[in-house]
Amino acid sequence: MDKRVQFDFEIYFTNGGSIKGQDFRLDIAGDAITDKELASYIVADLQLLMVGETKIFNKKIIEETHKRKPVNTTTEKDILIDLSHTIENGLVTYKGLPAPIICDYLSRENSKNIYEEGTSFQIGKIEMVTNTGTYLDCPFHRFENGKDLSEVGLESFTDLDGIVISIPFSETLSITEEHLKNYELRDRAVLIHTGWDRHWNTENYYEHHPSLTKVAAEYLRDSGVKLVGIDSHNIDNTTGKSRPVHTTLLGAEILIVEHLCNLYLLPQDGFTFSAIPPKFKGVGTFPVRAMAKIKNTK
Repeated sequence: MDKRVQFDFEIYFTNGGSIKGQDFRLDIAGDAITDKELASYIVADLQLLMVGETKIFNKKIIEETHKRKPVNTTTEKDILIDLSHTIENGLVTYKGLPAPIICDYLSRENSKNIYEEGTSFQIGKIEMVTNTGTYLDCPFHRFENGKDLSEVGLESFTDLDGIVISIPFSETLSITEEHLKNYELRDRAVLIHTGWDRHWNTENYYEHHPSLTKVAAEYLRDSGVKLVGIDSHNIDNTTGKSRPVHTTLLGAEILIVEHLCNLYLLPQDGFTFSAIPPKFKGVGTFPVRAMAKIKNTK
């Protein structure tokens, strides 16, 4: 039997006034709907503006044949995919660099001596190098006079048109310009999916990892890309002292995001990519919450 929700509501407007409804019934797609989801649906369905507080009362789910298209709170939303690793105390991202120390500056227990009874807070303290977790590199990371994080505009790492290029590490560890041809690259965030993130937080992650060649970096630069990301330990081959990919891309103000994950969840294109760092002066690298947004067309 189809499910419907029956409820009363009150909606108050920020510019004054209110409306109320009793014994409203709506079709729902599943077996339940939250008050928040229900309120949002009513506001959108009635095309209300200047809405402030909303209240749902006497809500109950009943079995009754659907009269219209059911309320589905998920199908019309964009899909967000998290492409970042979790940072935790003691995590080693880059072998040879110290792991972060994450602890309390003010613990909840100690905060009870400061605030009224029943109120507590936690203030954390983090000590870490900036190359921790999934992070973004900007020109200052490689060049003394390059732009630091405070000087790079939001348009450089927010809602970029993205493309995933899959080059499995089982097939090659050296990504050349030939792997990058026959794709639409200009003005895009190019995400290199190698599958190396399966080794994250293991000894295998740090050695013999997939990386780009200097010529591949030059090809991306000349193709006019905006950002290059990879799900590997480093976008450069780290067996020697040279870092030509960082030099080529950051020298052209093309941002780099390393240590991505979950790229297998993305389509080849049809999504936007964001990797937003804090606005630090004098810093060229910092962790980001990298994510893709896929437009839901259902």
